[in-house]
Amino acid sequence: MYAIIETGGKQYKVQNGDVLYIEKLNVAEEASVTFDKVIALHDDADLKVGAPYVEGATVTANVLKNGKGKKITVFTYKPKKGKARKLGHRQPYTKVQIDTINA
Repeated sequence: MYAIIETGGKQYKVQNGDVLYIEKLNVAEEASVTFDKVIALHDDADLKVGAPYVEGATVTANVLKNGKGKKITVFTYKPKKGKARKLGHRQPYTKVQIDTINA
C-alpha cells in the first residue's frame, strides 16, 4: 500500500516505514504529525485518486529530527562594474518517518 501526499508545495510517494526529508514543519521532535492532503491512495486492489484530495484518507508520521541542510554558496556579479555579492544558505528541513496510511 502506498499513498501520494502533498506537503510544503511538493508531492511525495510514501509507504509504511519510509523516512523523508520534507520542508520544515512547526512540530517538535518525537511528536506525531498527520498529513490529510492525500492526492492518491493505492491498496493492493485498486487506486483511488482524489479531486483534488481523497476524502477521509490520512497519513500519520513521527518527527525524527528538525535541522538544516548543507550550506550552498550563492555568488552573483556584474561584469565590468565591480559589483559582486557572496551569500550562503542552509535550507531547513524536517525528517519524518511514516507510521500508518489510513484509507
